[in-house]
Amino acid sequence: MLSVPARAALLGALFAALVTLPGLGVGTLWDNSETAYGEVAREIVLTHDWVVLHFNGQPWFVQPPLYFWIAALLTKAFGFTALAMRLPSALATIAMGGAIGYATARIAGGRAGMVATLVLSTSLMQAIVGRLAIMDALLDLAVALALLWFYRAFEPSGSARRRDAAFVCGSVALALGTLAKGPVAPVSVLLIVGVWLLWERRAGRLAAPRSGAIAAGVALFLAVSLPWFVALAGRVGPGALVELIGHYTVGRYTGVIENQRGPFWYYVPVLILGFFPWIAFVPAAAAWTLRVVREPGAGFTRFALSWIAVPFVFFSLANTKLPNYIALVLPALAILVGLWFDAVMAGAARRAALVSAATIPIFVGCIALAVAVFSHSNSLEIGREALGGHLAFIGAAMLAGSLLTVAAIARRDTVAWSPFVLALTSGALVLFIAFVAEPAAEPFKPIPPLARAIEAERLPGDLIGVHGVAGGNALIFYTAPPVRNVARNADFRAAICPGGGAWIVASPSEAVRYMDLAHALGRNADIPAAAPAGTHPRAALLHVFGAPCGADSTSSNPSRLRRTPHAGHFFAAAVTSASVTASPLLLQVPRM
Repeated sequence: MLSVPARAALLGALFAALVTLPGLGVGTLWDNSETAYGEVAREIVLTHDWVVLHFNGQPWFVQPPLYFWIAALLTKAFGFTALAMRLPSALATIAMGGAIGYATARIAGGRAGMVATLVLSTSLMQAIVGRLAIMDALLDLAVALALLWFYRAFEPSGSARRRDAAFVCGSVALALGTLAKGPVAPVSVLLIVGVWLLWERRAGRLAAPRSGAIAAGVALFLAVSLPWFVALAGRVGPGALVELIGHYTVGRYTGVIENQRGPFWYYVPVLILGFFPWIAFVPAAAAWTLRVVREPGAGFTRFALSWIAVPFVFFSLANTKLPNYIALVLPALAILVGLWFDAVMAGAARRAALVSAATIPIFVGCIALAVAVFSHSNSLEIGREALGGHLAFIGAAMLAGSLLTVAAIARRDTVAWSPFVLALTSGALVLFIAFVAEPAAEPFKPIPPLARAIEAERLPGDLIGVHGVAGGNALIFYTAPPVRNVARNADFRAAICPGGGAWIVASPSEAVRYMDLAHALGRNADIPAAAPAGTHPRAALLHVFGAPCGADSTSSNPSRLRRTPHAGHFFAAAVTSASVTASPLLLQVPRM
């Protein structure tokens, strides 16, 4: 029979799998992060270069390689698909659910562990991060594992041998976090553990691993994390590390990268929405935590509170802000809610639990109002028409689930089942979004259908360009690099005048203007497609063909077009073409 911690881990992994794996490959990747990171992983396979990452055929020094390595390996089984690119995040989220369930159950008891892992796995941001092709799920998992191991390493209840082993394991997890997203992993972990150690020292409950284990942990951290950085510097010079660490790590903290700024309180609404629906229980859990945190034996509660407070302040002080940065505090929030629910099930604070569950409909109403205001202020009439009914269903289902949760808490014989009721409701709604709402939004993505039109007709050597539309990263991922930026008339002339075919994705008005310019330069041009289909296309596809500029274009033969070979052929041909590599290739890439 499985142990209690193992059962909690299994429950957490199963719930995390329920909200991440079904429909993971449905639809196309979202711009602009998923398509950019998916393309970096794809170009590992196309270039066979596992040291220097590339985007659009150019070296890319923005993020470390762990996510991209895993995604590139998964393409061997699943191809260059959304499933392959999203699966690393899903697997990391499943592992996170198991880890939080196991650790919390081992430290605080099986009931607290099961509730904590249910809460984490079915919170909104955790489910979303687990379904996206980004590296944050790997970072969050590595940070959580490192923190939980370091808690064991400095908590006095275990033996010296267990503390030593825990410190070594935590060091390895920290190294993997460094490979996932750079120095933010060790910095955040050291700050959290440091604050907690100071707190525990005042409480008089502190132990430490032996010096030999500390030396072994440091050596393993360096052995796992450093080789790639050294290899990268050896291949392209130390400037790559200056850009990777100096600009895109330190620089995003001290400065603003790509206008991703926000006020100090930026992460307050992010956590309210990201920890939905369990955010309703946080005020009561926080009040309970402040009462018990002073008790000598409440080391794990103090640890979880440090895990929440330190990153929240740290990232709030940063100049560059993005919602996913704060996701690494979700496990600690789930632990605190799990500890509080354990006390509720034991007979304490049931009235507070009832009140908290009853406030969930208020949160649903606030979120619905925010969505409506955002849609109206951003003129998203088409999106509201497509998704309005789905959003209404989600709100009604969440209301029903919250009422059932209130009913379960109200009865002493069913209070233990109340977290499961809300977790099943939340999980079902995530699946509804994945299978119904996301496919409903798919027709409004303009780039994938245009990319399919290009791939169906382009010839080897045909050029692809983009101007004036969002989604350049998707155009690269769903065709083949490089894709040229033709923002200026001079760029457009340089792209089309040498001859050969050219496929340009632009706004409808710019596509017409460029078509007229191509005709004036003596080239044939037409607009074979626009997307989304209907009366409000946001992007159009311009095809330029025929004789070079200034030559007789009457002899051009539109029937020259035929289906293209595999994308890897075009990548190899394009990066060796002087006329292409000399052109402006770089598009806007997300710096998350």
